[in-house]
Amino acid sequence: MPVPKVFTTSDPDTFKLKALLWANSFDHVCYFDSNHYSDPYRAFDTMIAAGAIKKISRSTGNSFHDLDGFLASNEGFIPGYFSYDLKNELEDLHSSNPDHLGFPDLYFFIPDNTIFIKGSEVEISSTDPEATWEGIHNWDVKPQLDSTPVSIKSRFTKSEYKSTVNELKEHIQRGDIYEINFCQEFYAENADIDPLSIFIRLNTISPTPFSSFMKMGQRYIISATPERFLSRRGRKLISQPIKGTYARDSDKQKDEDQKKNLKTDEKELAENVMIVDLVRNDLTKSAKPGTVTVEELFGVYSFKQVHQLISTVVCERAEGLSNPQIIANTFPMGSMTGAPKISAMTLAEQYERSKRGVYSGAVGYFAPNGDFDFNVVIRTLLYNAESKYLSFHTGGAITIDSNPDREYAECVLKAKAIMEVLKQ
Repeated sequence: MPVPKVFTTSDPDTFKLKALLWANSFDHVCYFDSNHYSDPYRAFDTMIAAGAIKKISRSTGNSFHDLDGFLASNEGFIPGYFSYDLKNELEDLHSSNPDHLGFPDLYFFIPDNTIFIKGSEVEISSTDPEATWEGIHNWDVKPQLDSTPVSIKSRFTKSEYKSTVNELKEHIQRGDIYEINFCQEFYAENADIDPLSIFIRLNTISPTPFSSFMKMGQRYIISATPERFLSRRGRKLISQPIKGTYARDSDKQKDEDQKKNLKTDEKELAENVMIVDLVRNDLTKSAKPGTVTVEELFGVYSFKQVHQLISTVVCERAEGLSNPQIIANTFPMGSMTGAPKISAMTLAEQYERSKRGVYSGAVGYFAPNGDFDFNVVIRTLLYNAESKYLSFHTGGAITIDSNPDREYAECVLKAKAIMEVLKQ
């Protein structure tokens, strides 16, 4: 049975790198890094889970119900992910677009080792915390391996993407939807990469508050996502949808102007407020009546490549709901669907050309005290080392005011850090 012990490090950043390299020697790894971003709901700076005592993997059936049973019969810190296509278990929907990755729809595991870093404090839970501490300290920080440059293709040409945006705007004009998150896949076949080195470079180029690296045998999630999907802290539930994106500028004054322009861009504000309304509606299914509130509307947050509009919606949790039920009540997250939710998901399936899979799902953890925290899987590489297939999606919210050229440019902007890491 794992036991916890607390240690102190004088160099947390070097320790977390060594711990990540050490963890990668296991078949199952989950790593979360806040990258020093300030967040009132953050439980730790960095978390690393390595080795699997037990796991649950589902691709069909009643996944949320099965997860409920798994959590009820197991204790401890339990990391994993929900795939976007679990929508098909929650609504009368389907996913028939090609899937080249072969990831399960749901995957969680109970780790042999968990490591939490908060400031200079390191808590290790394992069968022998002292041995784990020594093993990590003795691990060599070797130079990152160079991966072969990857040739990236897209499922859409620029003209095809713009044409599809115009078709979706026609649906909006007819009243079928108000907004839709439309995504395109970038991919590479026969890609020979070192996933951990790619993650370390991505996390350096694009540090974000919900960065994550997950390894499940031959399948990898390499993420630089800035977005929180849903968190529970005691009785409080927190969702922080992102909608609204402007590029950063190297000129300080121009960069400040970009932030001001984002804050006053009617199209970007409309995108955000529509999703805030959707999230408010989703949270009512799990909320004590009358407690859903918008804690922050249109907050401008800056990351290395982009400025983004982030809103925070909170509520008090209703009695009698399990954590998987709470997540199912809000899944998939509104920022990755559109509104109305079911109509938007139906049209996304019709116009997109690849199964989303883990993309626009959620990676996170359940804590032993009942809390949880899950991100939104965006700005993320997915890699199957067995088939050597590599994939990432980018997308944006299409509204009646969308300009197809701007929408395409936003997709390219969101792909910038990943392209840079892949030496494109």
